[in-house]
Amino acid sequence: MSLKLHVVICSTRPGRVGPSVAQWFHHFAQSHGKFDVELVDLADFNLPVYDEPQHPRMKQYQHEHTKRWSASVDAADAFIFVTPEYNYSPPPSLVNALDFVYSEWNYKPCGFVSYGGVSGGLRAVQAVKPQVTTLKMMPMVEGVMVPMVAGHLSDVGEFASNDLIDNSATTLLDELLRWADALKTMRT
Repeated sequence: MSLKLHVVICSTRPGRVGPSVAQWFHHFAQSHGKFDVELVDLADFNLPVYDEPQHPRMKQYQHEHTKRWSASVDAADAFIFVTPEYNYSPPPSLVNALDFVYSEWNYKPCGFVSYGGVSGGLRAVQAVKPQVTTLKMMPMVEGVMVPMVAGHLSDVGEFASNDLIDNSATTLLDELLRWADALKTMRT
């Protein structure tokens, strides 16, 4: 049975670029052939600012949106977070989604496909890594960075990668597979 990889679109704002970048990575990961890949859009969960009365560690969820999000996170063995950078930080939608559940994240690896202006979202990735480690996740050192993302979009909004981006994606997926396979034993 293949390990399940969720490619998570982290931006939820109208007019976002995230779906184009995430669709490209989703197809790239499928062609990589080592994971069962699913595209997950945070916007589909419509998570409010954390609104559960109990701490996430308790897993006593009262709201349907939390139960749906919990089931989605629980189903994956590994994650790729496709994230922009807002004001040198990850989008609030990603920070909130990470905070909504706890044990569902534990002992799973994650990687980042970041995009933005000249920094390509690197500052956002560095800012969110302490949060994922607190959730007992293993963030990959390897990653995919897309600087000046607007230059990679066609007139119809399709994302076009290049050799550097593709090579980074292959390296990230190979390393993520090693960690996902190893950490699976910690969850059983």
